[in-house]
Amino acid sequence: MSALTRIPAPDGVAPAAQYTHVVTGTGRFVVVSGQLALDEDGELVGAGDAGAQARQVFENLRRCLAAAGATFDDVVKLTFFVTDMAHMPAIRAARAEHIPDDRLPAASAVRVAGLVRPEFLMEIEAFAVVGA
Repeated sequence: MSALTRIPAPDGVAPAAQYTHVVTGTGRFVVVSGQLALDEDGELVGAGDAGAQARQVFENLRRCLAAAGATFDDVVKLTFFVTDMAHMPAIRAARAEHIPDDRLPAASAVRVAGLVRPEFLMEIEAFAVVGA
C-alpha cells in the first residue's frame, strides 16, 4: 500500500495533463537508475522503434521496482531522457500500460544530444516511496 498524496496544480500553476506537479509521500525511498531498452540478455529491443523501446524500458522499470518491493503505484517521479521529443507519444503510451491517468507521478522530459549508445532513443529513471 502506497502512502502517496498527489496534489492538484497549486494556485497560479497551469494544470498538467501528462503528469502531477507535486507528489508527497512517507516511507522508504527507492531510486531506479535510468533504464534502457535492453532485454535480460543485454540485447537492444526495438532498434529504431520508439514504441518497442518504451515498452521494454517500462518493463525494466517494473522489474527494478519489484526487486525493491515497489510498484508503479509507489512512483513519485519519472525523468525521461529522449533523443527526439517526437518519441514522447510512444513513451506516454507505454507509461499508460503501467500507470493510470489518475496516478500520474511528477515528471520531467529532457531532450538530449545522445545516450550511452547511439541506438538508444530514450532512458527513463524512476523515484518511488514505498508505504510507511
